[in-house]
Parts: sequence; structure tokens; C-alpha cells
Amino acid sequence: MPCSGTIEHRVLLETFENGADGVYVAGCMEGDCHFLKGNIRAKKRVQAVKKILDEIGFGSERLDFFNLPASDGGRFAQIANEMTERIRQLGPSPLNKNGAANPQKEGGQTA
Repeated sequence: MPCSGTIEHRVLLETFENGADGVYVAGCMEGDCHFLKGNIRAKKRVQAVKKILDEIGFGSERLDFFNLPASDGGRFAQIANEMTERIRQLGPSPLNKNGAANPQKEGGQTA
């Protein structure tokens, strides 16, 4: 996506419906968005979906938003590793039909 601000609630929820164990959205640093407020819009949408996930008993900890500069590949890798470990601790999504049945998928998958 050209901007994290284009992510929609529906896309985030469908990702979980399709079996993802975890999702994170990476946006520009606040104040550095080429599309003015796209990253702020994305952060608000992620927060709204996290609330929905908690309300339905799925758990908001499987979804997160991070601000980082596009030039910081090291930080991106760190975030990916942190989210992977978080999801590994949580285990497969209750909606992931393959995660619980496949012992080789230790910790399931992240998207």
C-alpha cells in the first residue's frame, strides 16, 4: 500500500477471518506522512479494530501499529521479530484452521 492510511477496518478483520495469527501495520513517523495524516488515520483504525477484537473475545494483542521511518530496516526487523515472538506466545489463532492441527507450524503464522 502506498500509505498505511489506506488500510481499512474490513481488511484487518478479514485477515484474521482468513486465519492470520497476528497482524501489524507499519506507518511513517507521526508528522512525516507524505499523505499528511494517513499514519494517524491508520493508527486510529488499528485502535478501533483492537477494540472490536477485545469485544468479541479474540484479543487485541494479536494486532498492533508501529510508527517507523522507511529508512530504518533494522527497526522494521526488530518489530517483525517482536510481533513473531508475541504471536508465538499467544499460539495459533482460534480462527486458524491449519495452525492447531499442524504441529510443524510452531506458533502459527503472522501476516
